[in-house]
Amino acid sequence: MQHRKIAFIGAGNMTRSIISGLVKNAYPAHLITASNPSIGKLSSLQADFGINITQDNDQTLEAADVIVLAVKPQLMEQVCGAFDQKQNLKDKLFVSIAAGITSARLQEMLGGAFPTVRTMPNTPSALGKGMTGLFADSSVDNIDKQYAADLMSQVGEIAWVEQESMIDGVIAAAGSSPAYFFLFLEAMQKEAQRQGFDQTTARLMVQQAMLGAAEMVCHNPHLELSDLRTQVTSKGGTTAKAIESFQQQGLEQIVANAMQAAVKRAEQMAQEF
Repeated sequence: MQHRKIAFIGAGNMTRSIISGLVKNAYPAHLITASNPSIGKLSSLQADFGINITQDNDQTLEAADVIVLAVKPQLMEQVCGAFDQKQNLKDKLFVSIAAGITSARLQEMLGGAFPTVRTMPNTPSALGKGMTGLFADSSVDNIDKQYAADLMSQVGEIAWVEQESMIDGVIAAAGSSPAYFFLFLEAMQKEAQRQGFDQTTARLMVQQAMLGAAEMVCHNPHLELSDLRTQVTSKGGTTAKAIESFQQQGLEQIVANAMQAAVKRAEQMAQEF
């Protein structure tokens, strides 16, 4: 990975996750700076990773080649609008991890057409098991695209999309989906408890089953998901009856409807910022 001076505007959980991945993979800590209004999170980052910290965003901009915009979407315009416009930003690469803000809108907030990569990571990034979608317009060259790809690879797998609108699909399939699985596990745990298991045992059973199933998917990339399902579904057996019940109640359409609702909300959010 290229070792550039990189700065994070915002010191939340995703910033911590990315910095952790960088430092663990031998990225020089002295090339990393984080900026945040309050000192608490900054001090923790400095203590844990040995990076530079500041509460001055303009100082951060001046020192960096790459700027990661890691503030809440509703604060992005305020933060970008407060940047010192006397600074030369044209040679800097901007990477956004904010949901709902298009590349064009972000450049409006920045006050110029700067190379910008829009990314959409998900919460398992905190464990290095994330999934991130990335989009870059024609203003971003291949060297900058590679840097952005390497950056987000520090917290998991990545996938580029050709059209920016497909980032909304990334949100539906990866960004929001950990919550889908949590909801499914929650329902399974409740039913296991109803059948007589205590809460701890019920949770252990369903979480380990989900973990094992995920590992089977990852370790068998040559098999379709439908094939994996078929392999554990003996004809006329207990699993077959459970799957039949899901299918009779329209599980596939329920999932499709949920993902489409996520996309619709993402499209609405883009209009709000």
